[in-house]
Amino acid sequence: MRPASYRVTKLYLTGPYFQPLHSTAISDITLADVAARISAITRANSSITASRARYALSAMYRWAMGEGLLGPHPVNPVIGTNTPPDSAPRERVLGDGELAAIWRACADDDHGRIVKLLALTGCRREEIGGMRWSEIDLDSGALALPKERTKNGRPHSVPLMPLALSILETVPRRADGRDHVFGERSPAGFTRWAETKHDLDRRLAGRVKEWRLHDLRRTVATRMADLGVQPHIIEATLHHFSGHRRGVAGVYNRSPYEREVRAALALWAEHVGSIVDGGERVVVPLKTA
Repeated sequence: MRPASYRVTKLYLTGPYFQPLHSTAISDITLADVAARISAITRANSSITASRARYALSAMYRWAMGEGLLGPHPVNPVIGTNTPPDSAPRERVLGDGELAAIWRACADDDHGRIVKLLALTGCRREEIGGMRWSEIDLDSGALALPKERTKNGRPHSVPLMPLALSILETVPRRADGRDHVFGERSPAGFTRWAETKHDLDRRLAGRVKEWRLHDLRRTVATRMADLGVQPHIIEATLHHFSGHRRGVAGVYNRSPYEREVRAALALWAEHVGSIVDGGERVVVPLKTA
């Protein structure tokens, strides 16, 4: 596995998804045990999350069987369980009122800061949750994501606007010199996604209909387009290598559009700041030629 894939798989296995089974020997876990957990994960999270958690558990059992760790009669209890149904692609885009409500409901803790940074940068949750101080240049205002921490295996520089930097300035540095910005003891950074998202939804008290953290990324992309940001700049901002960055055009045009991406994120940060403050949007959309 690539390091990023390994970290995600480890989170599925050691996080809250299969926690009720953690105290049971792997050779004693039954098909019924696994089926019950998959159903619970589907209800609490989504069928996509349940499907990925199921795959991670099955892969672990296949490895354990090959290593002879399941005794003389090895059984993979994941086999035979129902695969969660495929979900339709998400289309959820948050409105200004919803985004402002989420921002204001964020607690002054790691999860609250992560949610706000996701809303400002459009990054993936693992990219912000696993962020390290050594990746951040506070003077130039940039987050340098190494290839090991990006989904496509390419390094990515994320401009950090003053509002994002002000959030990072509130994060206390740990006395032990730990490099991770968020999270307490996990080597992957922040991992308490399920319980903290539940707490945030409880504070929202129904003011925002069902939403997920990844919806923030889609919201950033969609609303940037509404503000006049060109599609290829949005792709560069999200670190996507599709559309114009794929094929012959992508082979010859290697520009990261650094200035344009910084301008787009500045425009977006100003928009977020204006709606969070409760005033009218003062941002002037980018003009196209």
